[in-house]
Amino acid sequence: MILSGGSGTRLWPVSTRERPKQFIDLVGTPLFEATLDRAGRVADDGRVLVVTGSDHVDAVEEALSDSDLAATVLVEPSGRNTAPAIIAAALSADPADVLLVMPSDHLITDTSAFVAAVGDAVAVGAGGSLVTFGVVPTRPETGYGYIEKGDPFGPAFRVTRFKEKPDPDEATRLVADGRHLWNSGMFLFRASALLEEAERLAPDILETVRASVSDPVQGRVTLGARFITARSISIDHAILESAKDVAVVPLHAGWSDIGSWQSVSEIGEQDEAGNILIGDVVALDVKGSYVRSSSRIIAIAGVDGLVVVETPDVVLIIPKDQSQLVRDLAAHVEQSRRAD
Repeated sequence: MILSGGSGTRLWPVSTRERPKQFIDLVGTPLFEATLDRAGRVADDGRVLVVTGSDHVDAVEEALSDSDLAATVLVEPSGRNTAPAIIAAALSADPADVLLVMPSDHLITDTSAFVAAVGDAVAVGAGGSLVTFGVVPTRPETGYGYIEKGDPFGPAFRVTRFKEKPDPDEATRLVADGRHLWNSGMFLFRASALLEEAERLAPDILETVRASVSDPVQGRVTLGARFITARSISIDHAILESAKDVAVVPLHAGWSDIGSWQSVSEIGEQDEAGNILIGDVVALDVKGSYVRSSSRIIAIAGVDGLVVVETPDVVLIIPKDQSQLVRDLAAHVEQSRRAD
């Protein structure tokens, strides 16, 4: 199951609400296409469920047309976070199916390690556990939630607790203790096991989503208008944090959610001055910066640690370590300037 929603504004102005980051070539291949490739490596008979919004369904189906996957596309009338979306997919699957849930906008550079981790998760999830993937942290990170692992459970670990995004001091402690993993937002479970916990922990969402799901027509399920009334909540908060049998598989596969221009700048190949220069860029005495041009020359000199991103409509300039402000900046431009 592939989740392909989101507003895309953390990588504005290249990524937009109309065409979010999973459909943009940021790292050599659009992330949605890379996710399809991973799905094809693990899905029995190439069966894939994609949940997306009406604004993005054409882009999803265009990408699927170039693949050999047997896909069903569930179209949300409005995004309601991950719990309703995942429940809709579970209702559309066979109850015995084991569902691997993947966001479409994550980068995984070591596909072999990912496939191996999925195999470990299947060994646990096929028995009825709800399994999440916890990324082995490489640094203290305040932008991710954390999962504390407990006793070993086959190739996985029992989950002791989910931890919200920490402050810098706590993030340092969590990484140092060796028990905590980043919450990747990827999951695996039998459809029936997920629906049983939804019946117990989120019956209102289950009832609303069940009334919205119909049989596919030419590979597409248009979720009914009642879906809009489903409670907007993540699958973590709605179910996993209170579920009875939750396990975590450690993942060390070059994972990134590419959630900011800073994270993009850490992935690409840098020059000797620590810069990534894309497009028609002239740089003199520039260090540690990410500069991306799409339609005109960018001339830049004497600066350090900047993100400069140019599109035909907008030029973004921001310190790399302040790139979390991009979402707020995009909202401000949209609300206070002009819709175009």
